Amino acid sequence: MKPTTDDIDRGQPVLPPVFLERQSYRRRRLMDAARLLPVLGMLLFAVPLLWPGADTAGATDPMPTSRAILYIFSSWALLILATVWFGFRTRGWNRAEPPVDEADSAARDRG
Repeated sequence: MKPTTDDIDRGQPVLPPVFLERQSYRRRRLMDAARLLPVLGMLLFAVPLLWPGADTAGATDPMPTSRAILYIFSSWALLILATVWFGFRTRGWNRAEPPVDEADSAARDRG
């Protein structure tokens, strides 16, 4: 809903647009995912705690230690790869691009 001139005259606050640019939206979602990566790591490392051990009584066989170690190191490698991927995706964010002014670009085109 766009504000009308009547709304502006009455002193109604003009709200900014609800939607974000696609690039800034993707950046924010990528930052959110990067913030959740340590939580994912904790959950992945906690999974072996749920596996049955040798001292538990029941019909299930205990998980061999070799498989548990293989799971831990593969989870660790997966987290490292995810961190590297996030690093490559965010590499160019620190480079500030100067804002393009339409009057300056038109002057450069003429001159």
